[in-house]
Amino acid sequence: MMNIINSYFIIFLVFFMKSDEYFMNIALQQAKLSFNQGGIPIGAVLVKDNKIISKGHNRLIQDSSVIFHGEMDAIENAGRLNYEDYIKCTLYTTLSPCTMCSGAVILYNIPKVVIGDNTSLMGAENLLKDNGVEVIVLNDKKCIDLFDKYLQENSEKWIKELSKVGNTTKIKK
Repeated sequence: MMNIINSYFIIFLVFFMKSDEYFMNIALQQAKLSFNQGGIPIGAVLVKDNKIISKGHNRLIQDSSVIFHGEMDAIENAGRLNYEDYIKCTLYTTLSPCTMCSGAVILYNIPKVVIGDNTSLMGAENLLKDNGVEVIVLNDKKCIDLFDKYLQENSEKWIKELSKVGNTTKIKK
């Protein structure tokens, strides 16, 4: 009898539970969308109860925006959720989130952030952790490769964008 229950549980997990890699691939699609639009390739998805409730991608260059990072775009696209919704969410982002995006995660009490790449750029992960957010870093090769491609093809754009924030994404103490 126990083997039958275990078998049904495994079937349930396979068909109904999606993995971090699954959601990161959706975020990566958003990053590619930004890249193809001439923007910085950062994508994000907001997931609640194992379902995507919003997607976003970096639109700084495309929209001449100062705040539409991929994570901010995904949070904005979710609409005005309730506290009870936010605390059931996970944010997936292809690149380590900056201080602004991490602040939004903390403000809205999103308990978990899954990061595709923190080798290309280290964001405010310690800020997230210090505020009780669970941080998982996948260092997904596809995320790393896409950002590396962007840096190789658009180094002047990237330098210009970084100069707008003092050439660093580190937290000032």
